[in-house]
Amino acid sequence: MVCTRPDIAQAVGAVSRRLLWLVVAPVLSLILPIMVAFVCYLRWRNHRLKDLSLERFQVQVGSYVAAVDEDKVGDKYGRKKDHDLPLLSFDCVATSTNNFSEENKLGEGGFRPVYKGTLLENEIAAKRLSRQSGQGLEEFKNQVQLESKLQHRNLVRLLGCCIQREEKILIYEYMANKSLDFFLFDPTKKILLDWKHRFSIIEGIAQGLLYLHEYSRCRIIHRDLKTSNILLDAHMNPKISDFGMARIFGDDEARAKTTRVVGTYGYMSPEYAVHGHFSIKSDMFSFGVIMLEILSGRKIAWDLWKSG
Repeated sequence: MVCTRPDIAQAVGAVSRRLLWLVVAPVLSLILPIMVAFVCYLRWRNHRLKDLSLERFQVQVGSYVAAVDEDKVGDKYGRKKDHDLPLLSFDCVATSTNNFSEENKLGEGGFRPVYKGTLLENEIAAKRLSRQSGQGLEEFKNQVQLESKLQHRNLVRLLGCCIQREEKILIYEYMANKSLDFFLFDPTKKILLDWKHRFSIIEGIAQGLLYLHEYSRCRIIHRDLKTSNILLDAHMNPKISDFGMARIFGDDEARAKTTRVVGTYGYMSPEYAVHGHFSIKSDMFSFGVIMLEILSGRKIAWDLWKSG
């Protein structure tokens, strides 16, 4: 039988494929385990970096899990004298809020639902930052470190925090009378705000702002003052809350500019809303709008927003 050229080509092709497979198979058997090991290493390294970051965070703000014995508890909220701020476990916070049940939910704003809870026989408010909030670990750390240093009767007190994998939770003192807008714009409840209470609330907000701008360890611009961020305790004392957008100023810094304008239109000063310039005066503009709303009982901010 005479071999034709196609037969020769097929034979050569078959031999070539066998040789190629004999060469490739051993190489793949070496490369694949290495690639798998490398991918596993990268995943381990990423988790380890997160763990190390968490460990550094614990050192910076004070590490303390609330599931402790009674003889280890400091004050009524679990603060220890040698730590600035307790770091709570997620299980502890979940238990205190009945697993973040709807019955315990106080409200929600900006991807941040707030739940009422009981911790060491004291009422607390747990603000749970959702993944959609866009706040990363560094931003969360900065907010915690900032708020943990603020101590004033007209500022909501941060009692602790939780950071566990994807969970980031802030623990605050519980405000029994919710927010100022809850009373101010409700046809029935606003009757409870007589002139004495209204002037007392205005004075309290002013005292809190004065502390932030002049007397705290560092000058702080809140950038999101509004009636819903003024909380009222059981005695109707006002307390400024929500420092997620706050900015620290240096001693020689008078104003700053940003391309990312945050806050609530109507409460924003024109130069901040339009050009991104903010300063102490920006907070004072917001305070002025709040004061007008307290005195008039009307939603001035909404009127300003509608009028452009």
